[in-house]
Amino acid sequence: MSFIDSHCHINFHELAENITDVLAKMQQNEVTAALCVSVNLADFPQVLALAEQHPNIYASVGVHPDYESVEEPTVERLVELAQHPRIIAIGETGLDYYRLTGDLEWQRERFRTHICAAKLCGKPLIIHTRSASDDTLRIMAEENAAEIGGVMHCFTENWGVAQGALEMGFYISFSGIVTFKNALQIKEVAQRVPMDRMLIETDSPYLAPVPFRGKLNQPAYVKHVAEEIALLRGVAVAEVGRETSANFARLFKL
Repeated sequence: MSFIDSHCHINFHELAENITDVLAKMQQNEVTAALCVSVNLADFPQVLALAEQHPNIYASVGVHPDYESVEEPTVERLVELAQHPRIIAIGETGLDYYRLTGDLEWQRERFRTHICAAKLCGKPLIIHTRSASDDTLRIMAEENAAEIGGVMHCFTENWGVAQGALEMGFYISFSGIVTFKNALQIKEVAQRVPMDRMLIETDSPYLAPVPFRGKLNQPAYVKHVAEEIALLRGVAVAEVGRETSANFARLFKL
């Protein structure tokens, strides 16, 4: 039995300062690999360094929609950085209307930049969407994101949004939120997404699954996401691990 954490931030100081322990706990919990996801260009060297130092850690390059006053990525810069063999994705990118207000056209333009870069360098997208699903799907369609594909990470939307993303060839990734008792909408989506289009993740250091809810999250805990999905679908945990690991390898061309 094995699992892959398709989205984590182990370069964040809460986990980076104990990286040896984080990696050891992954091994103890049969988590064979993890994708460390970039959120801004300033910290990208730390993300890449982890992937260079550890063969079971992969990396992405991108600027999160929540980061307003940071170096703005250009298509050329993203494509250049993505040439490194340890970079397997572009992102995380997308739209987030939950935390920020006002004119968010800059966010939409940044999203378009990432989609363009992904298509040029041939690496899939990691998409974050919060309180912005209509615009997210619209821009994905306008920019023909289906040409390159990717994953809707930490999925928290309804089945209709999932269907829209699936129709464009995207995968749906579930985080520890699926283990929360009141996350009924997400549990329903987890029951309905085709198994060959599903990924699991921690989004650590955030969103620790039950039974660690409220505590520091880490890639080792992705096993609990798999256990909840197995319970919801009435299948063995090993099947969820096997299928989602195969999906990860297929999506990110490993």
